[in-house]
Amino acid sequence: MCRNCGAIVGAGEPQCAVCGAPTANQPAPASNQPVADRETIRFARAVLNRPYKFTIVLLVANLFVFLLMWDSSGMTSTILWSVFPERVLEAYGAKLNYLIDPPNYQWWRFIAPMFIHINLLHLLVNMYSLLMVGPFVEKLYGSAKFVVFWVATGIAGVVASYLTVRPQLATGAFGRFIFKNMDVPSAGASGALFGLVGVLFIFGIKFRRELPEGFKRAFGTGMLPIIFINLVIGFVGRGFIDNAAHLGGLLSGAALALAVDYRRPGARASVTVLWRVLQILALAVVGLGFYKVARNFNHPVPAVVRASPNGSSQVFTNYVSAMNLLQEKVSAVIHNADFSDVQVVTERATQVPAPDERASELRNQLVMILSRISEASAAASPSGDGPRRPPPLDQKLVDEVTQWRKDYDEWLKIAVRRYAAPQ
Repeated sequence: MCRNCGAIVGAGEPQCAVCGAPTANQPAPASNQPVADRETIRFARAVLNRPYKFTIVLLVANLFVFLLMWDSSGMTSTILWSVFPERVLEAYGAKLNYLIDPPNYQWWRFIAPMFIHINLLHLLVNMYSLLMVGPFVEKLYGSAKFVVFWVATGIAGVVASYLTVRPQLATGAFGRFIFKNMDVPSAGASGALFGLVGVLFIFGIKFRRELPEGFKRAFGTGMLPIIFINLVIGFVGRGFIDNAAHLGGLLSGAALALAVDYRRPGARASVTVLWRVLQILALAVVGLGFYKVARNFNHPVPAVVRASPNGSSQVFTNYVSAMNLLQEKVSAVIHNADFSDVQVVTERATQVPAPDERASELRNQLVMILSRISEASAAASPSGDGPRRPPPLDQKLVDEVTQWRKDYDEWLKIAVRRYAAPQ
């Protein structure tokens, strides 16, 4: 432990990474070695000695909710390492778009997910991250701002998750990284944790001119490896990791840090009335959210179609995937005069079963549109092996494509809740 600032020092380290002072087991610094100045030591001591009580409060709250969920799941050891039943996740407030949307209006599902976890491993990873990141944010900004950061970025992460349930956009590696093709339960504190990482990232950059060297290395650009590693993990696990929630929390935390100052060493511990009021409001929002969860705990979840992997859910997923390819081919013909694989894409789309009659009508309409566009483009394209330029398209066909997309989007909004939402 550093004698000057009290920070933990690794074994064999010649000097403290925070204040720069030499360690106790090292010889006194030579005249040509930098000596830790008093201002650096004062800064480190002032920050590291501040309390971080709300970090512990949040950790205890997450543990308490997890124990309640375990109790509701039967308290078996097996369930700890698998996944809590969906009915338990739903009852405790996991984010589900169809329950937030009309006619259910369960808005508290924007709040509760940041306090619930799907299994023990999920909880342990997030709580370890909270212990590593939370104390720094709370010590630098104070408890009032820390609570506001946690709640605001946690909600922002859930909102981002809500907005990115877009099956029509969940195509390709990048599309599947951001967007989701099914409305499944989403939960966890990771959105708020990414928010704290965003706060420390901007903090280190914004105040780099007044920070000691150790703090410069730890925050600001020092957070980039953490951000990059987590984004890579999210990309690899894009089928089950809610990357939109992570990015929503990260960006909202960065935005808050841009606008908010921190408690500089020597500043009085008191906070403005505004931040105290915001802290109370944030805690009230959390309390109201869980009050609503408790009120609806034993209410049955509105019935929706829940298909097995071989049922209507899989039919819907296959249909949407085929329609995405069909739409991409329409765009390729219109903009690039690309007629390759038109027949193959059309046959695949027509062979995939449609989940309902309206879906079949929309598919047949787009197939006919693609056929007419291909014929018109082929007739207008120059002959020979020279470069093809997309010919001007008849306005009637353009209007028809635009109208079809509107009709398809309207059907898709309803179909996601009908076929992809869990029971």
